[in-house]
Amino acid sequence: MQRYLLNRLAQSILLLFGVLVIVFFLIRLTGDPASLMVPKEAPAEQKEAFREAMGFNRPLHIQFFDYAFGMLQGDFGNSLRFRKSSLELILSRLPATFYLATAALLFAVVIAVPIGIIGGSNPGSALDSIGRALGLLGQTIPNFWLALILILIFAVNLGWFPSFGRDTPSSVVLPAIALGFASMGQLVRLTRSSVLEIRNEDYIRTARSKGISQFKIGARHVFRNASLALVSVISIQYSYLLGGSIYIETIFAWPGLGNLLQQAVDGRDFPLVQAIAFFISFFVILLTLLTDVAYALIDPRIRYSR
Repeated sequence: MQRYLLNRLAQSILLLFGVLVIVFFLIRLTGDPASLMVPKEAPAEQKEAFREAMGFNRPLHIQFFDYAFGMLQGDFGNSLRFRKSSLELILSRLPATFYLATAALLFAVVIAVPIGIIGGSNPGSALDSIGRALGLLGQTIPNFWLALILILIFAVNLGWFPSFGRDTPSSVVLPAIALGFASMGQLVRLTRSSVLEIRNEDYIRTARSKGISQFKIGARHVFRNASLALVSVISIQYSYLLGGSIYIETIFAWPGLGNLLQQAVDGRDFPLVQAIAFFISFFVILLTLLTDVAYALIDPRIRYSR
């Protein structure tokens, strides 16, 4: 187990480095930031002075190694647009993104898992039909379209929730539903299919023949075995919610990383985009590593020999 974790840790470090390399060089294909940061009518000498001051006139490999060395020291550079430390900007937006992603995941899990379990235990029932419909809708409805519909109905027409910002606790309701609806659909379908498969296993029939109640069978055997697949998917979905909330945060003016990334990309803010990509990749890789550990904790039969 320890050897496996050390190997995964080394792989994670290499993967983070690969992400940093790809983002660093790809973002420079978007164009020259001087064309955005310096007025168009400015003379060429002023644009060249800006490039020299920011270090953009140096060879790319020199820029990359300078940036990587600074990053190891905790220096992610200064934002070209906001004129502030990129690390400071990210740390100020991280809580809002975690808050929204966690609320969206809780919405998805609380709705999806019970419906999936009941639907899988009682195939063909009314609740099973509702679960299948929710699963289909969650996989087909675009989240940005759902966000606009939610704003129109619950913010504009009914006035129950705010349509933008993070001023009150109720502000998270609409963006969390819009962001977590797709995850809910996937979790409903996964939970239902897992329960349907497990309920026909031999050990479930044996438990029934011993007279064990349906509730105990579901709690001890069905849910525990179905949770292995759920842990993996929930981890993946949480990673997606952390890194894929750009549209939702922009629509609801949510002050998180997604909104900040959209502004950084529009402004060709190289240091800020690189720093955000690094932090998102770090959390995704960390969640993947924690998921591998959770497998062994949930099912003691799992042993890593690599």
